[in-house]
Amino acid sequence: MAELPNQEGQAEVRDDQGDTKVQVRITDPGQGAGTVSVGDGLADTSAEPAAVGPPSGATSEEIEELRKERDGFYERLLRKTAEFENYRKRVERERREQADYAAANLLRSLLPLVDSLERALGAEASPEAEPYRKGVEIIHRQMLDLLQKNGVTPIEAVGTEFDPHLHEAVIHEVSPDHPEGQVIAELQRGYRLGERLLRPALVKVAKA
Repeated sequence: MAELPNQEGQAEVRDDQGDTKVQVRITDPGQGAGTVSVGDGLADTSAEPAAVGPPSGATSEEIEELRKERDGFYERLLRKTAEFENYRKRVERERREQADYAAANLLRSLLPLVDSLERALGAEASPEAEPYRKGVEIIHRQMLDLLQKNGVTPIEAVGTEFDPHLHEAVIHEVSPDHPEGQVIAELQRGYRLGERLLRPALVKVAKA
């Protein structure tokens, strides 16, 4: 790597591939020393722009204009850096939401299969069909384990107070044995994915 002097307080540095990396250091007795580096990688914007002395023979108006231009460039750099960071975070959030949406759709599509298995297990079966019943029980248990491992949990319904956020009332029935608004039967089980509602429970609700 060779260093080629340009003028007092400045140096131009080229690497072995011919790429140019400039490092300028100018000393101003009134402002102190400032260093400006141009090279590979992102600029560090965590500190204020370095103080750089004015050119020799510059008037006060020219100096002030240069300082305003320098501050303007620095503010633009900060703004563009913040905009890029916000863009990066938004893209990551959207990608995560899309992945969650796709996973929810896949898990939701498995729920009718679970319903069919539960209806099969609830049906009357002859002793000759007992081996088939055990096979259905194994598949049903595997499906429930799969849902649980992916954060899917059933919603409590029977005996709880009707919650429109979790339950969908299909039937309202007068029941002297239950307080008004209590779920007295579950027609279809509901599920949640974490804190998100995956499918509401279809229920029968007591009324006065």
